[in-house]
Amino acid sequence: MRLPKTAHTSRPWRIHEIAGDFRVEDVWALPTPGGPDDLARLVRQFAGGTGDPAPSPAARVLFAARRGLGRLFGWDKPDGGLGTRVPTLRDRLPADLREGERGPDLRSAPFTSVFQTHDEWAAESANRTMHGVLHIGWVPDGNGGYRGQLTVLVKPNGRLGSLYMLGIKPFRHLGVYPALLRSIGREWHANPPTDAA
Repeated sequence: MRLPKTAHTSRPWRIHEIAGDFRVEDVWALPTPGGPDDLARLVRQFAGGTGDPAPSPAARVLFAARRGLGRLFGWDKPDGGLGTRVPTLRDRLPADLREGERGPDLRSAPFTSVFQTHDEWAAESANRTMHGVLHIGWVPDGNGGYRGQLTVLVKPNGRLGSLYMLGIKPFRHLGVYPALLRSIGREWHANPPTDAA
């Protein structure tokens, strides 16, 4: 389910226009088969917060440890986030995206929506370690259908941010993402479109 970074960089996403100084950290194929117009459904699922943001015991331990470290070192204080340490990416939007649909903020995680189009949604978060973007694109699946594609883009905050991202990488890949992707797939299949036959 993990994809090469080119699965994101080779597509003509609008996010490239505003986040060119961010690096692609991870790209994942989401287990969310659907039709050409289903991105909005996936975004509602993400933003609705009905799923557990830490859907496994290992992920819960990791999230709890991260919150504890954040409190200890002050990584998550309000003055380290959006609008204080870093400006929001909404300030970079071209007119058509700024005037278009913004999309919903996430309930279960500290991400604020930046923009939403028919096939693309981006939300951002920032703290003292990094400025991150959660990007979901809606892509052909190669079999006549479509699916979601999750990309994480990051801009580490100096040496601390670079070390932090390096330090958490194995935990993200082994404990967080696999459980998160399974949870996304379960919720997607458990809540089919209301107009399904």
